[in-house]
Parts: sequence; structure tokens; C-alpha cells
Amino acid sequence: CEEYGADTLRVYEMSMGPLEASRPWATKDVVGAHRFLQRVWRLVVDEATGVNRVANHETLDEATLRVLHRTIAGVSQDYVHLRNNTAAAKLIEYTNHLTKEGVTARAAVEPLVLMLAPLAPHLAEELWRRLGNDKSLAHGPFPVADPAYLVQDTVEYPVQVNGKVRGRVTVDADADADAVE
Repeated sequence: CEEYGADTLRVYEMSMGPLEASRPWATKDVVGAHRFLQRVWRLVVDEATGVNRVANHETLDEATLRVLHRTIAGVSQDYVHLRNNTAAAKLIEYTNHLTKEGVTARAAVEPLVLMLAPLAPHLAEELWRRLGNDKSLAHGPFPVADPAYLVQDTVEYPVQVNGKVRGRVTVDADADADAVE
């Protein structure tokens, strides 16, 4: 806690595994949680200047909208069922997507900060303030997934020959059995 901060410790503990399972403590693994929180910080704050990087009026592409709403739906369910470890994993995946795609839109980053708050409340509160909000996020609404972005347009099927995957076929999600075959 002294070396990495309370939020890093919380994220590490919550991402170790299911709450009811016994888990071995590995101090060297705490750095992974710290790196994740640093990536989230860099999505909002430019490290060189300390200036807010979030674009207020930038729109999200279809792929990012789908990832965002799947993350919201998954994290919401994980929190309800006290699966903090899988919620953390989904937040890491979403953060990686935003970083890789260079997304800095408020519509993508603000929900991330809200979803991160139960795991890293101090960092989330600071980022929430830097996003221009004057009230605490503790009283703010949790993001809600739009069901329209949860529906898959296509489905990928593996093609096996003699029990070994030889390729994959992508078809429309509503395709009948004959079309898939």
C-alpha cells in the first residue's frame, strides 16, 4: 500500500480471483494492477503536460460502442454477483481497446471511470473531477448498457476436420442451418 497506493492494492486484491476462493499472495504481481491504473490515468491526463486529454464532442465508432456496451453489461452483472475479479478483467480489456484505438472521447472514458470506482475509488474520483464534474461520482448513476449494441450481427464457427480446427466461417447471426452448413 505504501509503495503503490490504496487503489492499486484494492484492484490487485479484487482481481486475484473469486472472493470465496483462497488465493496465494504474490507481491510481485501488484505491479500489474498498478500498470492498469496508470493506463486509465493516461487516457484522461496527458503525462507530459497534466492537461485533460478527453475530447468532449468526439463520436464513437461502431466497434467501440459495441465494446463499451458489452463491458457495461458484463461489469454490471459481475458487480451484482460479487465477481470483482472478472469485472476487473473486463475493465482491463476495455482500457486496452481504448488505448490501442486511441479513443479519447468523453462518451467512452466517462463510463470507464464510473465502472472503475468500486475497485479504485480514489483514482476514479480524481479522474471524475478532472473530467469537469463538480459532484462526487459516488452519487452518480452507473452506466447502463444499450441492448442494441449487445446483439451480434455475425457468428464465427470453427471448421473441424478429424477433430482439428482447420478454419473459421463467419455467417449472419440469424442464418438458418442450411446457410451455416
